[in-house]
Amino acid sequence: MIRFEDVSLSYGERAVLRHVRLRVPPGGRAALMGPSGCGKTSLLHLAAGLTRPTAGAVVSNARRPAYAFQEPRLLPRLTAAQNVNAVLSDSPETMAQALRWLDAVGLADAADKLPRELSGGMAQRVNLARALAYDGDMLLLDEPLRELDGDRKQAVLSLLAEHTQGRTLLVTTHDPDVAHTLADAVYIWHDGAFLPV
Repeated sequence: MIRFEDVSLSYGERAVLRHVRLRVPPGGRAALMGPSGCGKTSLLHLAAGLTRPTAGAVVSNARRPAYAFQEPRLLPRLTAAQNVNAVLSDSPETMAQALRWLDAVGLADAADKLPRELSGGMAQRVNLARALAYDGDMLLLDEPLRELDGDRKQAVLSLLAEHTQGRTLLVTTHDPDVAHTLADAVYIWHDGAFLPV
């Protein structure tokens, strides 16, 4: 469960979020839509506890939030498989599980590649495999399919839809198809707040 109680957020003089009231129940799935720079990512940072609100409160009962950032943030000296395994036990015993997640996102052949050897779309898929492997009770996805298109996008979208069932999910996206496939409730930005569709 994640609840935003009259949350406002400012960076200096710039107000980003104003009086956001939003609740995602345990196991609920919500999508945030709006133009770039409207505060979608800031709301995810608040949900993860990475940022504190200027006013209001963020209440969460998540014990293991998993966050797939918009930029993959892969560890540069680790291979794709090692990046996924790092959120498991980072030991040889869990490497098979890490490889299964890479296979699930269509990257079995890229397991030994370093982040600098991956395309933007490949890095994003490693990022998603890592977030899913972590098996958090709340999943925060920031533009998870931004670098993907066509059949690859649909395959990963189906994977996310399957593996986010039963977990509290907050996802940001510009894509209505992603929003309506992954979420039970869709909120659209308007004048600093997110309003239900």
